Amino acid sequence: MFLEDVEESWDLVVIGGGITGAGILLEAARAGLRALLLEQRDFAWGTSGRSSKLVHGGLRYIRDGHLMLTRVSVRERERLLREAAGLVEPLEFVIPIYDGHKLGKKALGFALTIYSILAHKRQHVYLEAAELRERASLLVSEGLQGGFQYLDARVDDARLVLRVIQEAESLGACALNYCAVTEVRRSRAGKMRGVGVRDVETGVERSFSSPVVINATGAWAESLHPCPEPGRRIRPLRGSHLVFPASVIPLERALTLEHPVDQRPVFLIPWEGVVVYGTTDLDHHEDLSHEPVISTEEARYLMEGLRHILPGVSTAQCLSSYAGVRPVLSRGDRPPSKESREHAVWKDEGLVTVTGGKLTTFRRLAWDALHAAGVLPGKGEREERKAPVFVRTAEILNRPPDLSPETWARLMGRYGAAAGDMVAAAGAGDLDAVPGTRTLWVELAHAARCGKVRHLEDLLLRRVRLGVCTPLGGREHIERVRTLCAPHLPWDQRRWEEEIAAYVRLWEHHYAPPKV
Repeated sequence: MFLEDVEESWDLVVIGGGITGAGILLEAARAGLRALLLEQRDFAWGTSGRSSKLVHGGLRYIRDGHLMLTRVSVRERERLLREAAGLVEPLEFVIPIYDGHKLGKKALGFALTIYSILAHKRQHVYLEAAELRERASLLVSEGLQGGFQYLDARVDDARLVLRVIQEAESLGACALNYCAVTEVRRSRAGKMRGVGVRDVETGVERSFSSPVVINATGAWAESLHPCPEPGRRIRPLRGSHLVFPASVIPLERALTLEHPVDQRPVFLIPWEGVVVYGTTDLDHHEDLSHEPVISTEEARYLMEGLRHILPGVSTAQCLSSYAGVRPVLSRGDRPPSKESREHAVWKDEGLVTVTGGKLTTFRRLAWDALHAAGVLPGKGEREERKAPVFVRTAEILNRPPDLSPETWARLMGRYGAAAGDMVAAAGAGDLDAVPGTRTLWVELAHAARCGKVRHLEDLLLRRVRLGVCTPLGGREHIERVRTLCAPHLPWDQRRWEEEIAAYVRLWEHHYAPPKV
């Protein structure tokens, strides 16, 4: 569906196609509202597609005293593990404790005990040094006292956004990418009237009427609606990651390491057939409209931490890199890692802004924004908590005989009810995995057919993750990608060549391994 095909009048307009905007769209549709979402780039282009791939309570938030945030996050993590199995997956973490570490056995044990209490089940165990190395053979023995193993979860963040939007659209909502809001329109009396919108690809302009507009643009939020609290502002913080082949860093469990320079936690996370390593946390002073990229200083910092346990690893073995910008609400100049990840909501005559927060707690952000907008009359939080995030489609569809239970669960979690149609449309060899990844070839064809793909980067960086999980961004697979997707995309040969060239340039400048 394109901008010119969309109806004019809506109960609610949501600006921003990350996880917060997607969550608001879903909860609004579930409440029976006619809701429209508008995203100026692609869905999950910003923060929500560039995270550390974790659905977690945030162990460090306990240490920093943010118990309520941790409590909410743990409960939402447990819900997503139940309702989105195959998309949100349990992941064991190992935290080694070395001589001289900032946090010792007693402090970590206390924090993990609280973590388990919040989850209503014991999820951690202390291991002596020898047993710890059996579970994480990469660990250096010298100075190793022991450590903990605990449970959290991982996710394909961009796919989570797309699955939430899919659920919302199945309930009658509408979501458009590459449609920028050019103005928020009010009556002479100051009442909300709606928005003006322009398709950034075609130049088509439209107006949509709505009594309520919710600004969920993350780091861009204050460009539409400045924070009304004196001394409080959005502080964009960049987090960057390196991606390595699993053959270079073979891990069955995630590792939480204390960086030797500043004692910050950094993570090694097995994900989608690769290992994601990060993250940094520093002020982002670049133009937010430009694609963020890891800096040389960040790459050196990450490699210094990694070589502490793997001295032979270099960026020459790295597959890719990526960077994202977090929208953190700040009251001063605290160190970036000390800033709270709690969200904030403010409103002004039909315009509601929500920003900050965590990927894990998107549903809570959605409720707070919708309640602030006054569009959920008579619906209490207790009732909302009972509603599922996703329809339990795994109990509805039967597994095809030519797919393993693990692969079918993965497809069900990522695509819901659409998984059945996807598999039914698969051709010969399309149910095989792309080499070195967990992605099936059929997922590319499905995304081209149903995923609102406007550019090749949408397909390879967000609908599937070949752009970060394969050498050179998947360049060796481009011709098969074109063969699979050409029947479903309105691109002639010239357009394909332009898209491939633009994708290669983008990857080289913003996703290639850093040269340090």
